[in-house]
Amino acid sequence: MAFWEQKSLADLSQQEWESLCDGCGKCCLNKIIDDETDELYYTNAACKLLDPKHCNCTQYETRFNFVSDCTVVTIENLPELDWLPDTCAYKRLYNGLPLPSWHPLVTGNKKKMHKLGMSASKKVINEERVRDIEDHIVMWPLDSIE
Repeated sequence: MAFWEQKSLADLSQQEWESLCDGCGKCCLNKIIDDETDELYYTNAACKLLDPKHCNCTQYETRFNFVSDCTVVTIENLPELDWLPDTCAYKRLYNGLPLPSWHPLVTGNKKKMHKLGMSASKKVINEERVRDIEDHIVMWPLDSIE
């Protein structure tokens, strides 16, 4: 039985916690919240630190030096992070759901996730190249494949 099936999120080591991230890059997308409806919209405008092909943060260890409002996902703030996509392993496990079949911990690598289009790979542009963020709203981050 895999560690994420044996332990609660609160009991995971730091290494186990970090490995739950599938590296999809969806949390690195700029989001818009409608002031009137509070509806959340994802855009294809990615954080300037996101590698658009591999969906890795190019400065992960020092990211706060470049992006002060980058969010660290913790067991304490997880319930408040309603902008995490439904495919997010942290959110799924918190809600009692299994990891998706394409998750890198299940498959052994990111290839299936990228092939199924479950990541931001090759779908994003650098936020620094965006003029009007509203022109970049996309629906694909909401896709979920089991």
